[in-house]
Amino acid sequence: MIFLRLYDWLNACISLERAITIRKGIYFRKEKGKDKAKWVIIILFILIISTTIHDPIHRHLIDDIEEQRTWCIVNYSEFLRIYNLIIDFCHCIIPFSINVISALIIIITVARKRSTTQSHLSYKQHLHKQFHELKHILISPIIFIILALPRLIISFFSGCMKSIREPYLFLFGFYSSFIPLTLVFIVFVLPSKTYKKEFNNSMNRFILSTRHFLQMK
Repeated sequence: MIFLRLYDWLNACISLERAITIRKGIYFRKEKGKDKAKWVIIILFILIISTTIHDPIHRHLIDDIEEQRTWCIVNYSEFLRIYNLIIDFCHCIIPFSINVISALIIIITVARKRSTTQSHLSYKQHLHKQFHELKHILISPIIFIILALPRLIISFFSGCMKSIREPYLFLFGFYSSFIPLTLVFIVFVLPSKTYKKEFNNSMNRFILSTRHFLQMK
C-alpha cells in the first residue's frame, strides 16, 4: 500500500513539474529542480508511512478452531475509522486532482504561447489543437482514478478478508490496485507521438548495440 501511494504521488509530482516547466520556459532551473525532487521524495515517503502505519497495527489475525478458518479483525475506534477514511480519500483524490490540473495548465499554456507566435490561428483553434495533441496527459489520470476506485470503495468498508468465505470482492480490490503499474507504457507512451518516437529510437539503438556485441563475439 505504501509503494502504491508513493507511485500515485510521484506521478502527480512529475505532472506538476512538467506544468511548471512549461509555464516558466527558459527560466526554469533544471539543477534546482533536481535538488527539490530529492527532498520531495523523502518527504512523501515519510508522510505516506506516517499516515498508513496505523492500519497494520490495528489489524489482527485470529484462528477460529471450531470453524477452521482465520479471521482478520480490525480494531478501529470511531475517531480512527473516520481518520482512515479521510486519509484513503486524500491519497486517492489529491494526486488525481494534481494530475488533471497540471494537464489543463500544460494544454492552456501551450495554446497561449502558440497563439502569440502563430497568429494565423485563433486562441480557441490552438486550444482545440492542443487538446487533441496532448489528450493522453488528460486521459491517463482519469484511467488511473477509475482503476483505483475499487480500492477506495473497499477501504470505506473498513473490513478484512475471511480466509475461506467471500474473498472475491477484497481480492478484486487488492489486485486492481496493481493494474495502473502495468499500464504505464500503454497509457503514457503509446498515445504520445513524442514518447513513442523516442521509445522506437531507443529500441533501435538497443538492437543495433546488441547486434554489434554479438558480431564481436
